[in-house]
Amino acid sequence: MNELRVITPVSTLNEKRPTVYCEKHSFFTAYAESLQEVLAAADWTNVLELANVLFMARENGKKVFICGNGGSAANADHLANDFIYAMAKSTGAGIDAVSLCSNSAVLSCLANDVGYEEVFSEQLAVSAKPGDVLIVLSGSGNSSNVVRALEMGKNLSLTTASVVGFDGGKCKQLADLPIHFAVNDMQISEDLQLVVGHMLMKWMQRKIQTSAV
Repeated sequence: MNELRVITPVSTLNEKRPTVYCEKHSFFTAYAESLQEVLAAADWTNVLELANVLFMARENGKKVFICGNGGSAANADHLANDFIYAMAKSTGAGIDAVSLCSNSAVLSCLANDVGYEEVFSEQLAVSAKPGDVLIVLSGSGNSSNVVRALEMGKNLSLTTASVVGFDGGKCKQLADLPIHFAVNDMQISEDLQLVVGHMLMKWMQRKIQTSAV
């Protein structure tokens, strides 16, 4: 008995399939659309300003400190990694970036002896110098330790930036370069921290390449 085979044309296989909206994944579609809406409405002015600040910090041998809590702390570690090497992909060519969230011994010592609200500011008091850069990552913009970090940064003549969600909180008011996304969602706020960080990294890659020509 001969078997009837149905052969799908290659052209059909290569066609872009339309997005199917169904109850099984409508939650994920809604999340993606929320993120897209925030990105489409964003003002990138202070991101460009921060990019230029980071480039000059690299040129002048300054440090860049990054901090945050919880998911924002993980993002601080991630971006410090990107700034140190991935930005230039050449030995010694990146930014001298430091995550203030990465040393658990220092964090637990300061939290125990001084108070959790000072775990970042105390590190800055020892390590930061005028002309260095501080970037704080926060969903609400009101966590006491990142607020104190910004206050210490101003006292030490650092250039300060904040990447914040919700209404921006105190960090929006304190930072020299507030990057604010008015979204009332903590996870999307944290997504946007990495988006901004990766934008800065990619911009720096391009700037470093063109400056070397």
